[in-house]
Amino acid sequence: MADDIDIVRAIARAPLHTVRLRDLKNLGTNTWRAVGRLTEQGALTKIVHGVYAAPPDGRDGRTWKPPLEAAALAIATARFGARQAALMGVSAARHWAAIPRAIGVAQVAVPRGGYAPATLDRGGIVRFIPRDLGRLDLVVERTALGDGMVTTPAQTLFDLLVRPDHDGLADEIAGAVRNLVPRVRIAEFEGIAGRHTKRGAAVEKMIDELRERDAEAR
Repeated sequence: MADDIDIVRAIARAPLHTVRLRDLKNLGTNTWRAVGRLTEQGALTKIVHGVYAAPPDGRDGRTWKPPLEAAALAIATARFGARQAALMGVSAARHWAAIPRAIGVAQVAVPRGGYAPATLDRGGIVRFIPRDLGRLDLVVERTALGDGMVTTPAQTLFDLLVRPDHDGLADEIAGAVRNLVPRVRIAEFEGIAGRHTKRGAAVEKMIDELRERDAEAR
C-alpha cells in the first residue's frame, strides 16, 4: 500500500510539483486510492485527469488551483520531462502581461506532436504545439508551480505574428503584439526571423518598423 507521506513528497519534488498518476506506481500498490484521498484532504490538487500537483507553500488543494498557464506548463512537463516544454504564443504573452485578461486557452510548445488538447479540471483548454525547442529563444521564469521555460518577448512576438488568429483570439493577439513591441530590439527579432525561410508579410513589416524605430532612437 502506498504511503501518503511518500506520495506527497514525491510530487513536491517533481518538476513544477506535478506528476502523472502512472508515474507513482513504483511507490506501492493502489496509489490511485491514496492520491484520491489526499486530493479530498487538500494535500494535492487535480489538474487534469491522471495529473496531480502538490500545492506550494502548504496551500489547500481543495480551494487553491494554479493559473491556466502554470497548469498547462506543468502538464506538459509531467508528460515530457523537465525543460522539455515551454509556454508560447498567447500563454507566453499572458506571462509577459501583454494580454491583461485571463483567456480560456493555453499553448505549450512540446517536442513531439500527436497529442490531443487537454481540458483542465478547473476549466480551460491546453493545446500542445510541436516545436523544435532548440530553435526557440527561451528563458526560465517563475510560475505559480515553480520555474519553467517561456518564449522570450521577441520569440513570442514572432510566433503571434505568424499565427495572428490562433484559437479565434485575433483581438487578444493584436493587442499582445502592440504591447510586446516596446520590449523587443531589432537585432533579437531579426535573429529569430532569420531561422525561418517562410515567415510572412506581417513579420517583414515588423522588421521594417523595428528598424525604423531603433534608427530614430539613436
